[in-house]
Amino acid sequence: MNGTPRILNRLLIGVLGAKLLAIGLLLIVLATVPAAGVWWNTWAAGVWSLWQDLFERTRFPGRPESWLWIVVVLILLLVVGAMVAWVAQQGKGRTSLLVSEEDPGGVPGNVRIGSGVAEQAIRAALADRPDLAGTTVATYTFRGEPALKIRIQPRQGVAPHRLAEEVSLLVEALDVALGKRTPVLIHIASGARSRFGRVERVR
Repeated sequence: MNGTPRILNRLLIGVLGAKLLAIGLLLIVLATVPAAGVWWNTWAAGVWSLWQDLFERTRFPGRPESWLWIVVVLILLLVVGAMVAWVAQQGKGRTSLLVSEEDPGGVPGNVRIGSGVAEQAIRAALADRPDLAGTTVATYTFRGEPALKIRIQPRQGVAPHRLAEEVSLLVEALDVALGKRTPVLIHIASGARSRFGRVERVR
């Protein structure tokens, strides 16, 4: 529901994983195959000589420094900027407004209801349930309108379909209270907290 670029994230992770795998395989080959070590020494010496010659030919007039260092710094700044922009794209789509409509009454104006009203109401309704290990409620903009994402962690042995029905009833009651039907995504997740959490029993 949020604006996270999942396809781009998977592509970047795939490229990074492939590079790390290639580097690992190369290190294994260099450590186990003597001929590969000889080839690497020859190739690395040639590349190092090429770079030294390139820096020698790009010196400032009358100075030992090369202007290629400026290019390297600019490229690093572009990489840092791209990384900051990529991080800023993660988790976008959150909104603090759930309802915004014109007041049909005699006084002109708008009626606005913050997302915290619905989030706190649902969390409070699910807070004391012994069959839940955790609840998270957030509001996102989905196809141009606010939508709720309810993530619940049931304890081990709890029927997911019954839990989904009960949460759906809470959402329907919320729609009646707000006077507007809100799109909702119910995410039932499991984790270590769900598997190992002890269910409280009445003694």
